[in-house]
Amino acid sequence: MRKLLATVGVSVLGLSLACAGLARADERFKGPDEDGTKPALTKIAGEGMMNSHAFQYLTELSDNVGARVTGTPEAQKAIDWGIAKMRAIGLENVHAEKWQLWRGWKRGTADAELLSPTRHKLHVDAMGWTGSTPASGVEGEIVPMNLLDLEQETKDLSRLKGKIVLVVSKGTPKKSLDLIFADFGDFLRAAHKARALAVIGGQGGSKASGMNLTHTGILGFDADFAIPVVSMTAEDQGQLERYLDAGLNPRARLNIQNTFTDGPVESANVVGEIRGREHPDQVFVVGAHLDSWDLSEGSTDNGTGSASVLGAADAIVRSGMKPRRTIRFVLFTGEEQGLDGSFAYIKQHHAELANHLGDLVLDEGQGPVSEFQLGGRDDLISSFRPFATSLGNIREMKVDEKVESGTDTLPFSMAGLPGINMNQDSPDYRYTHHSAADALEAVKPDVLTQNATLMALTAFWIADRPERFATPWPAERTAKMLRAQGQYDLLKAFNLWPYGDLGAGEKPKED
Repeated sequence: MRKLLATVGVSVLGLSLACAGLARADERFKGPDEDGTKPALTKIAGEGMMNSHAFQYLTELSDNVGARVTGTPEAQKAIDWGIAKMRAIGLENVHAEKWQLWRGWKRGTADAELLSPTRHKLHVDAMGWTGSTPASGVEGEIVPMNLLDLEQETKDLSRLKGKIVLVVSKGTPKKSLDLIFADFGDFLRAAHKARALAVIGGQGGSKASGMNLTHTGILGFDADFAIPVVSMTAEDQGQLERYLDAGLNPRARLNIQNTFTDGPVESANVVGEIRGREHPDQVFVVGAHLDSWDLSEGSTDNGTGSASVLGAADAIVRSGMKPRRTIRFVLFTGEEQGLDGSFAYIKQHHAELANHLGDLVLDEGQGPVSEFQLGGRDDLISSFRPFATSLGNIREMKVDEKVESGTDTLPFSMAGLPGINMNQDSPDYRYTHHSAADALEAVKPDVLTQNATLMALTAFWIADRPERFATPWPAERTAKMLRAQGQYDLLKAFNLWPYGDLGAGEKPKED
């Protein structure tokens, strides 16, 4: 982790948004020193660093609203809170944009006990949108299933009847992890049909990280499963694996109770704007997802992103600076179920996407921003780098064209726009991600303040620079880019690929 800005005074009084002596990657492209945006950015930086409310917003969201699974009353409370905050900040056109989730789900109870060779409590939590055992629970022998050889494992599923399945990882993967994740959903449906009792298998079959932690989550895009699936602590799973490796046959009892709705449920994205002074019809979206999982407060996933969006909006409004183009702040819901809120946004705003410049998202945990990933738009790297270089007094920022498919940048990249991911240096995120450790204590106020300020500066620069930053690529070019970025197999596996044979023959880029 790079050292944070030493003093606030450096940021406000001596903030040089274009460090003298730092060579430009390409002198044809202008940064804040040359394009006239520096005075406004300096004022925004002052408000963002000296008068930040980002951690206050995060505290309210974490402690007063709490966990907010999409489609639940708690999620609606978060939506109402987001609307109230945007109005209090002074944003224009604040409203909720409703959309429907295919099915609602609510967590119940999850209890597990090892019966033999020894007897003790096992620590488990249900995966999202998974089913229940009978009310009295189930009891059975634990049998292994190798996640890295699903093709072989599924040749004889009859052996799973009346058994509790433990997902293990043995050997070398024969497919990408994305495709294994897709295949795992098919396995769960087949295991249920084969009358397996339950599956111990975390998100995509992965083992839990951290001390005595479980990690919940979805098991596909808009996917639900009738079979009970649980995440187990690494300590308990390790013991079970050792028994199996020793040729023993452990037995356990599980009682998992969750609730599905009978049909679709309503959710909404929260939207507010700073209208552009010259080109109000041209829109740059700044977003994060408001929904969370429910084992804790959802502070790092993605309370930090939501607080950064609100903190960025607040810093710009307080500065009194008006961008040339409209900045639209969006708190998406349904991200955890399959980027549903951002896909709904793209659908609802399809007619105006030609006037969009892209979107900017923060959703990588609690660490400092270290990189801008431009969502496949390699044509924008040269024009973006001078701005990234201008942030050198805060931190060196990398710029590349990578597509981040795991958050609300993906629908924009699929629409041919730059879905810009603010990648972060968050080594502890593996522990807080979807776990009981996802609480306010994991977040440092100074890091959040800086991230919110960087979001504000980036959004304003893109919206205010004299030249338009980006226009959407046509379908053919977008399809080629997505294939080159290695997104085709994932999108195809989850029935999200919209481009047919367009771009075929394009080879994925190697990392």
